[in-house]
Amino acid sequence: MKAVRLLNRLIQSFCQLPGRARWTVGVLVMIAYSWVFYAAFVAPTGFRWRAIYGDPDYPKGYSIHGIDISHHQGHINWHRLRNALVAHDPLRFVFVKATEGDSHIDTRFRENFDNAKEAGFIRGAYHFWSNQSSPRRQAYYFTAMVRLEPGDLPPVLDVETKPADLSTEEFQRNILTWLHIVEDYYQVKPIIYTYYNFKQKYLNDSRFDGYPYWIAHYYVSKMGYRGPWKFWQHTDAGRMPGIGTYVDLNIYNGSYYDLKQLTIPERKVVVIRDSASRREQTPDSLPSLDE
Repeated sequence: MKAVRLLNRLIQSFCQLPGRARWTVGVLVMIAYSWVFYAAFVAPTGFRWRAIYGDPDYPKGYSIHGIDISHHQGHINWHRLRNALVAHDPLRFVFVKATEGDSHIDTRFRENFDNAKEAGFIRGAYHFWSNQSSPRRQAYYFTAMVRLEPGDLPPVLDVETKPADLSTEEFQRNILTWLHIVEDYYQVKPIIYTYYNFKQKYLNDSRFDGYPYWIAHYYVSKMGYRGPWKFWQHTDAGRMPGIGTYVDLNIYNGSYYDLKQLTIPERKVVVIRDSASRREQTPDSLPSLDE
């Protein structure tokens, strides 16, 4: 009620002003309203609007670009995509959605994963976390469905939600279970993909510090996350030749050499010596990633 009475008094005072004064006050109010509207609604999404209407901005100071895709991108013309440029730099890497939960494989995973390699991209595969399945079943399903080879990026866990009825500690234990199983299988630390705010709220624990991070933080010119990170998904409104829909655009925080160093290494020859004989194990004689 106090607010209503105050508003009425302001209106009465405004009406008692001379005509020119009322006009001046009205203009000032409109300017203030426009500024607040721009600051609250337009400026934070400026990157998205520019991307949608054909004048995209890309974070400055980075030259290694990539995309992530799934069945949502539909059929991809890889011949056109392989020659794509992002801010005058070649497209270098492609993350492909592989699995979700403990029983769903993306309908275009095999096609996209094979074509990404054939087109000359550094490829990676990611698992979309589900809160409806156990972490062990999800990890075993991913390892059963995804064969990673030397030169591929480490496996990725895409985690974006936490159940409201699960404590942060329990949630973190579940995530670590998946990470440990997958790391043990591929013998490389998985990459964690998540949103900037989600990382700060639920994964801000020293037990996750050793994992490479792929952070989603849209429509800003600078990464807001202050910790170490490898990849930055900076927009979901990118356009690429050969892809008929919007696609997520990413940058790598380093050089092309650094990106290659992050990939799964070639298996080395292991020489085993004993007093009776000398036996060499070659990459072909070592267990494969599928075993």
